[in-house]
Amino acid sequence: MATNTSRDAAKKAAQSGTMTPRQIWIVLIGLMSGMFLAALDQSVVGAAMRTIADDLSGLSLQAWATTAYLITATVSTPIYGKLGDIFGRRPLFMIAIVIFIVGSVTSGFATSMAELAAFRALQGMGAGGLFSLAFTIVADIVPPKERAKYQGMFLAVFGTSSVLGPVVGGALAGAGEILFIDGWRWIFLMNIPIGAVSLFMVVTFLHIPNNPRPQKIDWWGAVTIVLAVVPFLLIAEQGREWGWSSPMAIAMYVTGVFGIVSFIMIEKKVGSAALIPLSLFKEPTFARTQILGFILGVGMFGGMIVLPLIIQVVYGASPTEAGFLMLPMVAGMMTATITSGRITSKTGKYRIFFNTGTGVLFLGYLFMLLMMDASTPIWVISIGMVMIGLGFGQLMQTTMIASQNSVAARDIGVATSSATFFRQMGGTFGVAVFMSILFGQVGDKITTAFRRTDVREGIASATSDAQVLANPDNDAIIEILQSGPSGASEITLDSSFLIGADDRLTLPFRIGFVESSLTVFLVAIFFVGAAFVISWFIKEIPLREKSASQEVADAANSAK
Repeated sequence: MATNTSRDAAKKAAQSGTMTPRQIWIVLIGLMSGMFLAALDQSVVGAAMRTIADDLSGLSLQAWATTAYLITATVSTPIYGKLGDIFGRRPLFMIAIVIFIVGSVTSGFATSMAELAAFRALQGMGAGGLFSLAFTIVADIVPPKERAKYQGMFLAVFGTSSVLGPVVGGALAGAGEILFIDGWRWIFLMNIPIGAVSLFMVVTFLHIPNNPRPQKIDWWGAVTIVLAVVPFLLIAEQGREWGWSSPMAIAMYVTGVFGIVSFIMIEKKVGSAALIPLSLFKEPTFARTQILGFILGVGMFGGMIVLPLIIQVVYGASPTEAGFLMLPMVAGMMTATITSGRITSKTGKYRIFFNTGTGVLFLGYLFMLLMMDASTPIWVISIGMVMIGLGFGQLMQTTMIASQNSVAARDIGVATSSATFFRQMGGTFGVAVFMSILFGQVGDKITTAFRRTDVREGIASATSDAQVLANPDNDAIIEILQSGPSGASEITLDSSFLIGADDRLTLPFRIGFVESSLTVFLVAIFFVGAAFVISWFIKEIPLREKSASQEVADAANSAK
């Protein structure tokens, strides 16, 4: 009876576009559970991938299970945004949840890596809607001035799930069997109950004004955005394997450029019906925010991807332990996200967080650059992680708020999906660029470290120590060291030989990896510095007092 009463109240509120705080929080629980699924699945698989690949006899194909998910999630984001504007957010969000659950079930019972890659692609198609539509629905039901504190909770969920991913993935992969099913398969199967709860909450309590905008679907725009985005995502993910100047890479460059040109020409021709209307970019705040979002995506995600690797390689942590050691960054991010959201809601001011966020993020990377070496205590690195989290937390929601507030209510879907799309594209390219920088020079850096006097003396001392030779944890690294400096490249394939090994034996590998990481932080500083400069040129538009649904409902009532 209580559920029916709540449902009726939600439907009544939808007619006016106004919802009570309680109704908003009920909806947010469903939305956040859906977003938690999508964010968790971006990182949870990585920690378990070697176990999965061994079980499915497809180690050489393991990268495609990640790439397939990333491609479909990225490409589908702007498509969901536009379809949500046309047909309404509620049915599209439910469809996205169902697609994600089906993809999770099929992934959980995959029998080969090829099947897993295909089913992960299906998962990604659902995830693209969960990301973009969740933020759009918040914009539908919450006025911009109040939106920051609610979206801050979303981004806290996003950051937490991203860090929890390796913890959960590592734990399930190492569990053997759970209820007579391989542990790693629960990485996907656990999405079923969470997704079911999210779907129930959305079906029961999410009722917002549905004002369809009859117009032709921009099918050619959808085709050409795939043609524009997929080749660049493929080269970003596979470039190190193919070679950046290989015939396959060149083919991707040419195809991607052709897709971009075709997409722009088609979007210009179809006008307001476009998948991403080019007219939105005539608004300086919107245009500059998208540029800022892309650059921040490169600087934030690209630089942050190195941190868990540093923790694992330099400090000998397992993927699960690395997840826990990343918690200082999560704490910083959650603190900044919630605090900046509440300040924005109270004062109506948000541009300051572009300035302070990029500034703190810059200082965080600079701290890492100046303080990190192979002997730096983990607590010192934790200080840098807190600073990076504080910067990251101020920027995610501010970028979204500025994008949404700079467009009319009728375009809130495409504005939200565009902000998500450009940030995700920036993050993808950032990861590709920084991983190439890291692994492109780590072998040479390790080889150089072998020439250091203290390294040579340490290795000689360790290899003449009977206790070291008797410890089985040292067997793998001693075998690698017998090949001399040529063994430096082993770390790019598998770093597990460092776990538990004597510090004197691991020193050249740790030195080389840290020095390569410093180059990554240096490049990230330039990107974040550019974002800091751009942040001062973004004009702050006063936050509107009504939600998008209220504005649409008022406009519809006025037209009667």
